[in-house]
Amino acid sequence: MPRLVFVLGGAGAGKTTLAKALAGRSGAAYFDMDTLLRPAAVALMTQAGLDPEDRDSSDYKRLCRELGYRITMDAALENISVGNDAIVIGPFTKETEAPAWIEQELASIGASLKEVEVKVIFVTLADEQAYYNRIVQRGSSLDQWKLEHWDEFRRSLAKRELKWRISASSVLYFDNTEPLSDQAISSLEQFVYSPAK
Repeated sequence: MPRLVFVLGGAGAGKTTLAKALAGRSGAAYFDMDTLLRPAAVALMTQAGLDPEDRDSSDYKRLCRELGYRITMDAALENISVGNDAIVIGPFTKETEAPAWIEQELASIGASLKEVEVKVIFVTLADEQAYYNRIVQRGSSLDQWKLEHWDEFRRSLAKRELKWRISASSVLYFDNTEPLSDQAISSLEQFVYSPAK
């Protein structure tokens, strides 16, 4: 049974680092929405006369958000359809609020939760200051809007509850405040490959 693993969380939580480590261990296909969308986002934002490095404003969300999720999920689902495990990285804020979303996505390839093992890892940090520090430290121009509009952006860092109809044992909240260790990666791998209860 193929596994579709979502690595979710706020900016700066370390989703990408964690997911790459997990994919490296497991050999699963790896789909980072930021990477997949970037060329299209730059073109769309430039064409609209907007900042091509903006990844957070309402203009960016209006022009690029849905496209980014569609590109990412189409690529991941295509891999699932041929039996590959897939790891998907992104915020998925709106999608996790919709109870039927994951079932609808799987249905698009003629699959269901009975044929695909869905696991979700929410990556978190200890507090808001830890997110801020991580975002500053990584020094990416793509984070400029976040830092300039911190009071607005910080709301996206609140803990979320998954509303999909999957087992509670298929959802893990992982505190990534400490440096990622081999032991932590092993525990995540065990979570991903243990059968849901």
